Amino acid sequence: MTKTTICIYHFLVLNWYVFLNCYIPHIGKDNEKLKEFHDGGRSKYLTLLNLLLQAIFFGVACLDDVLKRIRGGKNIKFITSFRDLLFTTLAFPVSTFVFLVFWGLFYYDRSLVYPKGLDDFFPAWVNHAMHTSIFPFSLMEAILQPHHYPPKKLGLSLLGACNLAYIIRILWRYSQTGNWVYPVFASLNPLGIIIFFSASYILSAGIYLLGEKINHWKWGTTVKPCMKKK
Repeated sequence: MTKTTICIYHFLVLNWYVFLNCYIPHIGKDNEKLKEFHDGGRSKYLTLLNLLLQAIFFGVACLDDVLKRIRGGKNIKFITSFRDLLFTTLAFPVSTFVFLVFWGLFYYDRSLVYPKGLDDFFPAWVNHAMHTSIFPFSLMEAILQPHHYPPKKLGLSLLGACNLAYIIRILWRYSQTGNWVYPVFASLNPLGIIIFFSASYILSAGIYLLGEKINHWKWGTTVKPCMKKK
């Protein structure tokens, strides 16, 4: 695929995520039944955080594309390295994690993550925009162009740090309000919550390694870790 086509793809997906980030937070904003959805802002929902993350990543990818065209194809080292680090350690793992966990819980018992009453406010296309389209976009990105993966220890450490930060956010909000962000946590005892969080990181780490395998499968050994010392 040509660089121009990839640039157009990045631009279109960026606009899609910008639209979602502007549209979704305003759904039912004045409705009393959705007060819990809006209380505390987007930082309590991984789904909305992921939409913001994807918009940032595709924004950086677009900037990288534009600067390379301006410079005649020459790499912008810092921007390209940041783009790759953002995609490999966060954008791909988080989008895939949200896709797998949401739909896994949804089909097991949707009341644990997305109560049926939300269908009155969130049309089906919005649900799929938040939880389905995110995966093929990330997978397409992994296939369309190579990404330099950092050393495993660094990549998994960064992913773990972000995972821990979100867990702290969830626990802090529960300590302040007495309400869990997601109903699934209310159905678990303390040990169950610990197991859930631990399993979530293991799944995230597995997705990170899967992304690295896909990158190697598609692009071979020509892509070396961006942080590796020569």
